[in-house]
Amino acid sequence: MRYLAEPFALGALRRGRPVEQFLGPAGSPERPGIHYVEVRPAKTHYEIFLHTLEDIGHETFADLVEFPPLDPDDEEEEFGRLVATCDDPLAALSTAEDVTGAVRGRWVNAGLAQDEYHDYVLAGRPANSSPDGNP
Repeated sequence: MRYLAEPFALGALRRGRPVEQFLGPAGSPERPGIHYVEVRPAKTHYEIFLHTLEDIGHETFADLVEFPPLDPDDEEEEFGRLVATCDDPLAALSTAEDVTGAVRGRWVNAGLAQDEYHDYVLAGRPANSSPDGNP
């Protein structure tokens, strides 16, 4: 099972482990990109980062941390854009969903958003749905 039920996503965050979610395409047809959101525990709060990357992957290369930022002139984007901070994990997930369009039932452990991206590539990079056909 790839997706974390809410109690498991909250548990991961409380244990200091980030969770993430692949969000799909970004950019334009001339400069295709993808984005994903990450909720990362910090010492006293939770940080929400939006990563917007150049879509350079293919069927055998899906390591999102190796993708360059979609906007190479934006130094902040190299490590993701901090879009919000929250004091508790449930508020962090809710805020990430409100700010980025993430979906509650689609959070994964750190590093697994690349599996979602791989499914997206195999599905032909659909513009309006997730790799499993959900909006």
